[in-house]
This record gives sequence, C-alpha cells and structure tokens, in this order.
Amino acid sequence: MDIVGHRSLRDLLLEREARCADKTFLTFVAADGTHISLSYAEFGAGVRGVAAGLARLGVGKGDKVVVHLGNCPEFLLCWFGVAWLGAVLVPSNTANTERELRHVAEHAEAVAVVTAAGYRELVERALPPEACHRILVGGQHPGWVDFAELTTATDPPMPPLASADLAELLFTSGTTAAPKATMLTHANCLFAGEREWRTIGIDSSDRSLTALPVFHVNAQTVTILSALTAGATVVLLEEYSASRFWEQVRDTGATVLALVAMQLRTLLAQPPAPTDREHGVRRVMYALNVPEREKTEFERRFGVELINGYGLSEAMTIVTAAPVHGEKRWPSIGLPAIDRRVRVVLPDGTDAAPGEVGEIVVGGEPGRNLMLGYYRDPAATEAVLREGWLYTGDNGYLDEHGYLYFFDRRKDVIKVAGENVSATEVEQVLCTHPAVAEAAVIGVPDSVRDEAVKAFVVPKPDCRLTEESVVEHCAERLARFKVPTLVEIRENLPKTSIGKIEKKLLRAEQAAEAVR
Repeated sequence: MDIVGHRSLRDLLLEREARCADKTFLTFVAADGTHISLSYAEFGAGVRGVAAGLARLGVGKGDKVVVHLGNCPEFLLCWFGVAWLGAVLVPSNTANTERELRHVAEHAEAVAVVTAAGYRELVERALPPEACHRILVGGQHPGWVDFAELTTATDPPMPPLASADLAELLFTSGTTAAPKATMLTHANCLFAGEREWRTIGIDSSDRSLTALPVFHVNAQTVTILSALTAGATVVLLEEYSASRFWEQVRDTGATVLALVAMQLRTLLAQPPAPTDREHGVRRVMYALNVPEREKTEFERRFGVELINGYGLSEAMTIVTAAPVHGEKRWPSIGLPAIDRRVRVVLPDGTDAAPGEVGEIVVGGEPGRNLMLGYYRDPAATEAVLREGWLYTGDNGYLDEHGYLYFFDRRKDVIKVAGENVSATEVEQVLCTHPAVAEAAVIGVPDSVRDEAVKAFVVPKPDCRLTEESVVEHCAERLARFKVPTLVEIRENLPKTSIGKIEKKLLRAEQAAEAVR
C-alpha cells in the first residue's frame, strides 16, 4: 500500500497550510516557562524565510546543512526550510563534543551549520570558518550570519522535488566506532508521518507533546510528522523536568504523549499528588524496557493508556506497536504497523518457529519505508539491507498470533535513557588514554536510565591509573551520555582462545553480582 505517492515534505506542508492555516501547529514551552505558538500559516511563512535566506547563501538541492540546536521553533523551521530547497538536514546531538561534531560535519560534507549562542564556541573549535557557512540563532557575532536577519528574505526558489530525494542524514550509533549517517528520503518522512498517526490513533483535535530531542528520530516521527500529517498540534518542551511535567501537560492541553522509559520512571518517582489524574492525556506512546509492575502503576496512578512499540532509525521509527484497539498481549511489543512486514530469522536465513528466538528483520523498500542506506558507507549498507529486508541486529520472537517480543540485542550497543551508545566507540576512546593497555565496555542495568555504561580497564605496566582520570579522559572526547559512569580497573580481562576479550563473561559476572 503506497500512501505517499510522489509527494515531498514541501508538498505536505503546503497541503496542511491550505487546510489548517489559522490552526495552531506548534506550541513551544521554553525552559523559563515562556510559551510561543505558531499557526500553520505562520510556521509556513517562517519556513519560507529560512529557505529564502539559505538560498541567498547558495544552499541548494542536495547540499547538507548541519543543525546543532536543542528543542526550539528554529529547529523545526530549519528542518522544513532545508527540505523546501531539496537540501538535506543533518541534525547534530547537542551533547556532541568537538570531535563528534567535526565528524558529523565532515562526513556529511556540510555547506552550512546552524547553532545557538551557547554552542558557538564549540562550533568554532570544531569547524574552521572556511569549512562552511556559520549561522547563529539568538545573537550576533563577527564572522557569523545572523539567523534573524537571514530569515527576513522572501520568495524562496521552488526546485522540483521528488519523494525519492534525500531529505535527512540522521547519525546513529551502532557497533562501529564512528556513528553512521542514515539516509532518509522525503518518502521515508511522509511514510513515517502516515504510519505514526494511524498507529497511535491521533486526529486533528489532538495536541501531541514531547520533551524528547528533535535531533532524534522519535520526536521527529512519533510527535512532529504524525501531528503534521493528521493536521494536529505539536507541543514541544525545551527540556524535560519530572517535577514540572504534568503541570506543563495541563497548561498546554496535551492529549497524547511520547515518553522513553527513563522519563516514565522519573515521573513515577515523583511524590503522589491529588492532581496526578487532572489532565487531558488519553494515550502515551513509549518504547521497550518497562517492566509490568511499572507499566501497571503508571497507568493506575496517572489514568492513561500506555502503548508500547518497537522501532529504529533505519526503519524511520515504528515497526511494531501494541494495537490501540484490541488485545495487547503484554509483554509483546505489538503487531506490525501499517506498511510493515516483520520476520524472525535464524542464522541460516530460515524463518524461526513461533516462540523461537532469532534476528528481527523488517521488509520494505529502501528509500520509501526503509532507509536508503548509510551515507558513504556501502559496506555497512550491504550488511543490513539484503534483498528488501532490514536486518535490525535485535533478537526477538513471534508468537502464534503474530505478536513480536523483544529478547536482546545482537549489536554491541548500550541503551542509555533513550540514547544508543556504541561500546566500540567508547573502547576506542579509552584506549587512547596514555595509561590504558586494554579496555572493554558493557551495559549494566540501571533502575532509571535502562542501562549504564561500565568500563573495564587494564593499566599499562608501571602506569598509575585512576577511575577519575578514566572518566575525565572520556568526558573530554565523548558526549555526556556516552561517558562511563562505572569504571573497574583490573589486572587482566577474560579472553578467548584467540585472544579476543570475552565480553559475555563480563556480562555474566555483572548479572551474578546483581542478584546477590
């Protein structure tokens, strides 16, 4: 079923402007409590300003634009302004260090970067002025283009766009040291919007709220693209605060929420209040790692329905989800969403029997409902996209009714409060410490953040190594969420017969300690 056709993100925006011009598209809640609202027409005018300004700088179809911003209206305006021109959005995690930001910009071959005053010095250290245009939101500085002035331009060009055109390079951590850039087309974005609003069951009367970062695929698809497609309203929080969250929900009239497990747990940890059920939320979408006890308590205490699902960036988010209407079969992660085909396969490529664990694979068409591939990395693309199937690197099983259950990850990835951390990347940084001979990194259970990053390090002979120096070394080179919070210094690490560090033994040791 092709529900997208040959349309682009620009087409979608123009369609919704025509239909919902005076309706509120975006309500933004700043950290200081300030509210900013934009109608569909006002948002469209802002998008045209961004597109026209970028075009004056020479940005055109196929050019890559890095956006290093937190949650703010300007991020969304840049996203759709870039798409208007047929250029390519490159979101950058605001936790990125100088080294990580440089990798994003250089690998993407960016021609421009947009950031806010608080990140200006980081960008200047990461990218020389001749590398690309530098655009500053919320301030002026020599050598920088003022975003406010740039966006006073009007009448942007409208180059021909096709659904197959590249719309975004979304960097995602995996098993490799450097994050890979997932190539997502206009069709990928439109399919995501159609899939998500139908899966969650929202309509034009809904106000869909998220505090998740817009530089991640969850906020982009589950909240923003789904609301835009349905003609609903997006409520975007600048930052997440468990103590203020339900007050913000009430103030904004939110009816649908998107949460990760860490947020759900921190909300449960707040003192019970008489107002816990005084809100208009009817449905909450979340992903994985919530045990039944927490799920039941959250639904009972806050009077909402939790809908769990499973997805990944390479599939433009939702693959399966619990049916809004119908049997949930907890702890399953649901049934395939519309336009999805899901199998579980064994190492020999054959389908697993019901209840038998194997790798979850997702069927589809690259560039439409699966990613086009990894940018400038054909080998990595070939490893996961095979004959119309995306090999997720996650293990699971199907029951006799077709419901999917998550088992574990085949990939060496640690899940920290919704962020993917490559163990390999952290290990490579650890091994650049002058006193570290060997290192291994694993994820260990964390009661709030799902998993914590634990590092095992072996010092070089005659070198003094401390836990503090290990953490400091990583903090200078890695985004905050990737830095090990637990460090264990050992004389040696377990090895296989061929000398490879045997992480499964380290994981088994940690599991045994956890039950003591």
